[in-house]
Parts: sequence; structure tokens; C-alpha cells
Amino acid sequence: MSKQQEYLRKPEWLKIRLNTNENYMDLKKMMREKKLHTVCEEAKCPNIHECWAERRTATFMILGETCTRACRFCAVNTGLPNELDWEEPERVADSVQQMNLKHVVITMVARDDLKDGGATVLAETVRAIRRKNPFCSVEVLPSDLSGEKESLRIVMDAKPSILNHNIETVRRLTPRVRARATYERSLEFLRRAKEMEPNIPTKSSLMIGLGETKEEIIETMDDLRANDVNIMTIGQYLQPTLKHLKVQKYWHPDEFAELKEIAMSKGFSHCESGPLVRSSYHADEQVKAANANAT
Repeated sequence: MSKQQEYLRKPEWLKIRLNTNENYMDLKKMMREKKLHTVCEEAKCPNIHECWAERRTATFMILGETCTRACRFCAVNTGLPNELDWEEPERVADSVQQMNLKHVVITMVARDDLKDGGATVLAETVRAIRRKNPFCSVEVLPSDLSGEKESLRIVMDAKPSILNHNIETVRRLTPRVRARATYERSLEFLRRAKEMEPNIPTKSSLMIGLGETKEEIIETMDDLRANDVNIMTIGQYLQPTLKHLKVQKYWHPDEFAELKEIAMSKGFSHCESGPLVRSSYHADEQVKAANANAT
């Protein structure tokens, strides 16, 4: 096996402690009973045992479990999606109520087969949660909705607490890493969201370890700030299966700490940066920290 083909060994700081306690099993059972999906499971998130077992939190993934895109970093199933489930928003709202959440993240698969990209169902989910959980803040993490301004308007009209859309990787690597998405379209999406609702914070996430340079990471920070993004998360890319992109580098926790300092110096109200950080990791605490820094 050549050096190029070899897989990098995971360092000690990426070891994950498994925990399948009562909380974990209860959440798993509830998701099955209500026929709901979570990005925690579908995307093989490394934090599922912490979030489900210790924090009793989950990130709901709506519009089915099948994505119309095949990004080379993502473990979510790709193919032809099922028909829309118009009862899904109420089931998500019921689950949020059952879990007694104070902050919830709603993400979605890309639905390029739909005229609005799934925006209407996402907006209905936000409204359903608000009706049944008036004191719960709602963070949404949509796809780029194919860059359709009216689809984004549908989402913003539902007044989510935070609009989160991931840039995912640096400009140079975007064509190789993401499918049908572009770096500029994601920036435009975030800019338009802030133009539509200036008081709703925006957030974006970057995964590193795909071959980007430190200079490119800093350039991405500048691009996000130039489009008035408030919160940034930075995490280590982990290869979910053998068919996905290989890890090119495991960034050290000290390097993540330095990147956080740089991000904060550029004016982000909060930056969560660490090897196991994901877009919705400790999302409730991210909101509190961002609000504290903004005041």
C-alpha cells in the first residue's frame, strides 16, 4: 500500500466514550415510535453518545432520510426521496415537548426534487414547535435550497431563532467535497438571510482535515464575516465510510484553540472550535455565549 493510500491513524484526542444508558435508549425508542430521523444517527455523528446519553439532546432531520445530493464527506443516504410527510412537523413538535427542550436544532436532507427545496415543511416545523413549546428557541439548518430566494423567504418568515447554513469547506476544495453546492451560493444564502431578517443571528460550520491550509481557513472566516455571519463552528472531518473522502490531516486541539482565537478576533459573537465539534454540538450553549458577547 502506498503512502497516499494509507489511512491516517486516529489520535488519542479523538477517542469517543460509548454510553448507551437509559437516556440513550429512551431517545432511540422515541425516534422510532414517532418515525423521526436525527442527523446524529444518519450522519454517524461522533457525539451521539454524549448528546443522547448525557445531555439528552438531539438534532432532528426532517424531510425523510434520503438526500438528493451525494456529498463526498456525508454519510446520509443518497437516492430518490419519499413523498412529503405533512404530519412530520407535529411529530417533531411533540417530541420537543416530550424532551422538554429549551433549544432545538432542525436540519434537513437536500430535496432538489421539490420546487421549494423543502422550505415549506421546514417553516411548518418551526411554527409547530413554537405552538407547543413557546419557550423553546428553534435553530434551523437548511440546505442551500438551490439558491432560490423565495424558498429562503419561506423559512425566514417562520422567524427561526437562528439561521444556520454550513459552508462546509474552503473555497478551493468545495467542488471536490460538496455536490451541487457552491461556495459563493452558500455565502449568498447567508447574506440574504441576514438582509431579510437582520435581527436573526446567522451561523456556519467548517470541517477541516480535507487538505485545506490555515490561510484558507482564515480566508473562509473573512468571507463569512463579510457576509455578516455571527457564529462559527470548526470541527475535524472524520471519514464515515471507506467510500468517502480520506482524512488528510488530524488537526491538534491546540490548533483548534488558536483558530477559535483568530475567529473571535475577526468579530464573530461566538466560535466553537475543537476536534469533535459539529454544527449543532452544544448548540444551546453556543447561543448563550453568542448572546453574552453580543451585548
